[in-house]
Amino acid sequence: MVAFAFISILSLISDKFYMGMIIPPFLNTGDAVAIIAPAKVVDKTFVENAQHLIENWGLKVVLGKYLFEQDRVFAGTDEQRAADLQWALDSPEIKAVICARGGYGTVRIIDRIDFTTFQQHPKWIAGFSDITVLHNHIHTHCNVATLHSTVPLNFPKDPTNNTSLNTLKQTLFGAFPNYTVKASNYNRKGTATEQLVGGNLSILHNLTGTNSDIDTKGKILFLEEVSEYAYHFDRMMWNLKKAGKLDQLAGLVVGGLTEIKQGPNPFGKTAEEIILEAVDEYDYPVCFDFPAGHQPENWCLMLGAKAYLSVEENVTLKFTPDV
Repeated sequence: MVAFAFISILSLISDKFYMGMIIPPFLNTGDAVAIIAPAKVVDKTFVENAQHLIENWGLKVVLGKYLFEQDRVFAGTDEQRAADLQWALDSPEIKAVICARGGYGTVRIIDRIDFTTFQQHPKWIAGFSDITVLHNHIHTHCNVATLHSTVPLNFPKDPTNNTSLNTLKQTLFGAFPNYTVKASNYNRKGTATEQLVGGNLSILHNLTGTNSDIDTKGKILFLEEVSEYAYHFDRMMWNLKKAGKLDQLAGLVVGGLTEIKQGPNPFGKTAEEIILEAVDEYDYPVCFDFPAGHQPENWCLMLGAKAYLSVEENVTLKFTPDV
């Protein structure tokens, strides 16, 4: 059983402080959005598909100057990728920035970016996986909410009934998501109302102790991961634990744990069991199997916004429009 709804809000609350975080203005028909690639090289085919779908929403799509460049595995040199990101953040024409894909590379350019104009005129940044670097850096330094969402690499050719794409669209146009999903047997019951932060576990692990690190104290942490060995997954969870990222949470939401491998020498615990062991001494609610991450169902999450989490017979994750 899964269900989602949206709480529509008036545009007048956009660009306001919201639970300590700024909510950027929502989009209107005719607005321009940029597609850029701050990480791995992209293919024109999926960008063309995404451009067609987004334009059908009534938006104008502007492609980054260097979007289709390639330097080794990256979408252009560090200088080129940084230039596209800087342009998208600074351009008054661009009202939202959609990252074409993740992969690897955002950490290489993040310190080249000047966020001064972005702080003065915030806009939505959307993406996931390696884009966790951008989410966390912006939350820490700019106090602006962002969208953990599907990316053009994964946009379907037929958007009919595609929840991942539909939740991104509806959130961009001014709705706060309200999700209900079936409970996992691994869940730990409870409720919490706090900011939701986080993203990809590998990226959170790599950013620990850097200037792009994120404060998790008193917040609901979201985690997802793909294609890791169980022993390395355990190592990363212990890194978060030792860094104080787990002990003062309000709650924990776990998305897709995709292709976590035991390897030739089995670790002996599943990813779910590794997480539960890491948080065993704490008493906050824990939700598993939330449909977000490296999987077909990657529902849009409003990172930095206030969320109500209820883990009971079903799980509710609702982003509330309180200002």
